[in-house]
Amino acid sequence: MAPKSIFSNLSREADGSWSTTYAPFTLRSALQPIFRRLSDGRFDIDSFEGLVRPYQASQLVPPAQLFAQIHPDDIEAIDSILRTIHILNTGALARSRARIFVNFHPGLFRTPAKMQQEVERMRLSAHEAGMAPDRIVCEVAENKGADTRLVADFADHMRAMGFRVAIADFGAGDSDIERVKLIKPDYVKFEAAWARNFMRNSAGAALLRLIVRQFVAEGIEPIFEALEEEREIDLCVDLGVALMQGYALARPELAPTTFNERFPELLGAARATGFKQSLKPSSRLPAGNETRGPKPVKTFGKRGI
Repeated sequence: MAPKSIFSNLSREADGSWSTTYAPFTLRSALQPIFRRLSDGRFDIDSFEGLVRPYQASQLVPPAQLFAQIHPDDIEAIDSILRTIHILNTGALARSRARIFVNFHPGLFRTPAKMQQEVERMRLSAHEAGMAPDRIVCEVAENKGADTRLVADFADHMRAMGFRVAIADFGAGDSDIERVKLIKPDYVKFEAAWARNFMRNSAGAALLRLIVRQFVAEGIEPIFEALEEEREIDLCVDLGVALMQGYALARPELAPTTFNERFPELLGAARATGFKQSLKPSSRLPAGNETRGPKPVKTFGKRGI
C-alpha cells in the first residue's frame, strides 16, 4: 500500500459509511459503544471503540485472516488507515460529545518524523470528521514487556497534541499499577477475564474497588469491558465504575450503525469524573445486535484493531 494521501485509499459506501481496501479485502468499521452511567442511573454513550470487519467477496472473515496476509511493509499504512475510517465513521454520527477509541502501536513509529506524520494524519482525519483531537483516544496495550519509557513518551506526546490515551488489558500478564501511573493515561481498560475472576467473591471485589480508587485518585478513568450479564453491570456500579462496555449493553454494529436511533444523546449529560458510590440503576439498556453483516463470534477479553 503506497503512502499516498491519507484519503486516496478510502471509499464511501452507499449507506454513507467509510471503508478501505487491501488486497482482496474490503475493510469496514464496526463501532461498539462505551456507556457512562450518570448520577441519576441513566446510561449515555460516552465513546465508541473502533473494530475492523474484513470482507472478502461480501463474506465476513476473521480479522486474523486479514492480518496474516498483510505484507510487513504495509503494516504501518494499514494501521493508519484503519484509525482513519474509525474516526470518520464516528464523526459521521454527528454526536456532540462521543469519543472514539482507536488502537495504536507506538513501536511502529520509532522515528520522530514517522510519529509526527501519523499525528498529522490523525489530526486531519479528526478535522474532516468534525471532531476535536481530544475526542480521539489512542489505545495501547498494557504489557510489561513493552518499553515503558517509549509508551510514556508516546502518551506525553499525544496529550501535548490534544489527543487522549488509554491503556488496554490491565490485569493481563504482569500488569503493574505503578507502571500505569508512570504512563499517566486518561483511561485504563481492565482485562475482562481477569476482572471477572475478581468479581466472583467479596475479597476479589474489595481488591478491585481499591484498584479503581487508586486510578481515579490519579485522574485515570477505569473502563470495564466485555460485560456479558446484567449482574456484571450491577457489580461495576457497586465498584464505582462509571464507564462500561459489553454485549450486556450493546453489541458492535457496522457503520453507520443504529445507535443514534436507539441511544440518542442525553441533553446536559456531563462527563463527570471521580469516584462515587452510585445508586442501583433504575433502567437497563436493551441489548443490540450487529445487524449490518454477520454477527461476530464472542471474543470477550480479546483485542481487535
